[in-house]
Parts: sequence; structure tokens; C-alpha cells
Amino acid sequence: MTRVHNFSAGPAALPEPVLHRAAEEMLDWHGRGMSIMEMSHRTPDFEGVIAAVEADLRELMGIPANYKVLFLQGGATLQFSAVPINLLRGKQKADYIVTGSWSEKAVGEAKRFCNVNIAASTEADNFTYAPTQSELKLDPEAAYVHVCTNETIMGVEFPYVPETGNVPLVADMSSHILSREIDVSKYALIYAGAQKNIGPVGLTVVIVREDLIGQPLPGMPTLLDYKPHADNGSMLNTPPTFAIYMAGLIFQWLKDQGGVAGIEQQNIAKAKCLYDCIDNSGGFYRNPVRVSDRSRMNVPFTLVDDKLDSVFLKESLAAGLSSLKGHKSVGGMRASIYNPMPLAGVEALTNFMRDFAARHG
Repeated sequence: MTRVHNFSAGPAALPEPVLHRAAEEMLDWHGRGMSIMEMSHRTPDFEGVIAAVEADLRELMGIPANYKVLFLQGGATLQFSAVPINLLRGKQKADYIVTGSWSEKAVGEAKRFCNVNIAASTEADNFTYAPTQSELKLDPEAAYVHVCTNETIMGVEFPYVPETGNVPLVADMSSHILSREIDVSKYALIYAGAQKNIGPVGLTVVIVREDLIGQPLPGMPTLLDYKPHADNGSMLNTPPTFAIYMAGLIFQWLKDQGGVAGIEQQNIAKAKCLYDCIDNSGGFYRNPVRVSDRSRMNVPFTLVDDKLDSVFLKESLAAGLSSLKGHKSVGGMRASIYNPMPLAGVEALTNFMRDFAARHG
């Protein structure tokens, strides 16, 4: 069997050592005679697993003790509703910074619960940059400020942490969590779907300052209230046990890479390799995002002639380079180079790109 280099935006590639470890333990986890998927979440064994996973995540991200870590279901998309339900806390307004499709979707859900102030939007420029601090029109009376710190589709990544004063800052970090060092204490709440850098589909991580939970909007479903989840150790209902177990294996793998600081250096090298190829192609390839705001994780690019797109995709797949088709709203190609993507995979892509340009330019 030959594995391809998988550039999918999500579900995304997983580290091969993690897949091998999971395969080895699939039928018999630690001599228990069953898979972790078959094991009750109420057993001491699984309670130990979830405790270790949380401890490793806290260590990797430097999560302060006054923050709760929740392992939930429903995807990051469900958090578009859960955030206002939990953080409005008697207020009627929230600020949203709009830099692409996912922050637009978050706005749409928030409008069901409160008045949304668009603190900044880059839609007029096709979502090709992150607004600067001076461009943010923030409301000091807002319940919170929401930002998607890395837009998967548009390939825009915030190069700074927005200053919001006393207003809590909420961040959707789904597509770049654990890819670079951050100061968690600058955020009131961070949420992320797992299927980019954390593990397989089915798990959503929420990191929330504990003083912000416990006052949800009245009449909301219990499962959208953060406090019962926190009070029950993320086991208010049956959690996504296999996805949590896989996240634990990935956290251990990440620690072997030198933690977040170590993987960040790898990510810088991978992104430089790909962007240099695009920028030095003589216009054959183009990335539309402002250089300072380019994502290290998601790299969209177009070809000089879109009639070549289908040829590029066919030939790249034959070369073992999978899932490079760009999102329909952007067109062209997109290479997602999350933590598990090795530099060798990016080099294989750039070698192909240079060869393709030489033959079709």
C-alpha cells in the first residue's frame, strides 16, 4: 500500500505513527480484550484516558487553572449557537469580526439570540486580509467579541490578538489550534473542531474561563449549557470516546515533536516552502491573501488559466497528491498543511507544481 500526501481541509491527515498505534490497539486496548470503542465511558479505564487527554492539552497549550476544558460533540458549528447562549449573560449585543465564510456563518447563528455588531468585515475585498486593530469598531457594551482566527476557505490568519479591553474575546481556532504558540489567557473562550489538528471528526474542544459559565439564556437545551458539561467532566452524556482517545495519541505525538513550539517551527518551514513556490512562479500560480495575513495551515492558490485546473488535479492525484481542489467559493486549488503534514509532503507538492508550470506555462 502506498499512502498519498493528503492536503484535505478536513477531515484531514493524521500522523502515521498515531494511526499505527491505534491499529495495534484496535482489538485489544492495554490487555482489556476489547477496543477503546467498545469500552464504557463510565469505567475507571476510560476515566483515566480522558483525564490524561485533558492534562496533555493543558500542558501543550499552557491552559490556566481557571479555565475549563470541555470535550463536546456537534462540531465547531454548534458552538456558533452555544457561544451566545452561554456568554450573553443578560446583555443583548455582541461584536463579530468577519473575515470569511466561517465567521459569516457564526454571525448568522448569533443573530438568532442577540443583536450583532459587525466590528469589521473584509468582504468588500473578497476576504483577502485580516483587519488591523485600528479598523475594529468595537462596542464596549458588547457581551463578547468573536473572531475566527484562521479562515480555512480563504486562507487568512490573524497575525495578532485583537485587543478588546474588558469585553471577553472568543476565538474559533478550528483550523490552526495547536499549530502555533498562543497565550490562552488573552481569550475568554476558544473552541475548535478536532478534524484539522486534534484528531478525527466527532470531537469539539471548548476552553472557557470558568467565571463565564453558569448563566445561559433561559429555556435553552441542557446540552448547550457549558456548566453541566464542566461539572460532569465532559461526560454529561456519552462522549465521543474514540475521538478523545485518538486526540490523546496525537497530543503524545505532538509532545514528541517538541510540543507546540517545535511544531510551529515545522509549520513555518512548510508554509515558506509553498508560498515561495507560488510567489516565484512568474505569475503561473497566485495567492490573493495579503502577505502578512497568509495562513500557515490553508494555502489557496489559482493557476494562470483556470482551464488547467482539471489537468492539474488529475496529474497531481496521479503523483500521489490528494485533495487539492479549492473550495467552490474561491476556485483554484487549496493545500491544507496541518501539523501532521510532513515537510516532505509539501516538497513533493512544490516539485510537482514547478514541473507542471514548466510543461504548461
